[in-house]
Amino acid sequence: MNLELVIGNKNYSSWSLRPWLLMTEFGLAFTETKLPLDTPEFRQRIVNYSPTSRVPVLLDGDEKIWDSLAICEVLNERYLDGRGWPKDSRARAAARCAVAEMHSGFTALRSQLPLNCHRQPDGYRWKEDADRDIVRVQAIWRDLRASFGGNGDFLCGDFGIVDAMYAPVCSRFRAYGVDLDENADRYVKSIHQLPGMQAWLAEAKLEPPKPDNGEP
Repeated sequence: MNLELVIGNKNYSSWSLRPWLLMTEFGLAFTETKLPLDTPEFRQRIVNYSPTSRVPVLLDGDEKIWDSLAICEVLNERYLDGRGWPKDSRARAAARCAVAEMHSGFTALRSQLPLNCHRQPDGYRWKEDADRDIVRVQAIWRDLRASFGGNGDFLCGDFGIVDAMYAPVCSRFRAYGVDLDENADRYVKSIHQLPGMQAWLAEAKLEPPKPDNGEP
């Protein structure tokens, strides 16, 4: 196994967090290459790794896999023996639906509550469309936990791809002081107690913040 994961700043790159957390929690050995976002260095170096000029990118030997979900799927297929998804077929289908929704949706939540690990709640208020996204995310979590969570701490019991895909949302909810129901609050705490998540956040907070760019 010769894996290299190319990521952006840990403070801001939500898409990088997803496969990084999956790999870390499952104990996969990999080399991390971090490119500073929105810099001349990034623009110069990213073309050597990604056909889309975006992070993350997984290098598996001489093969390049881009897109967070594609990376998670490849890792699950090649190195996790399928453990990234629930064993139960109904749970697996539900988890895949939730991941697909996260991967392609929630644009208001993404744009109005961008990932920023330096951030502390300060009374900022987002718009109604982001509120709808927040309600929907909590409904997904509630339904998965009720149907497939059992006695585990995560959405389908054990940590997996679906949790890695929603981990940045957990960080967003904390950073912006989102009011959560009891189930969502418990889940956010579980994600933040993961050793990999704690390591990511600790390293993110050592990074200098970007100059003011108009983010809330």
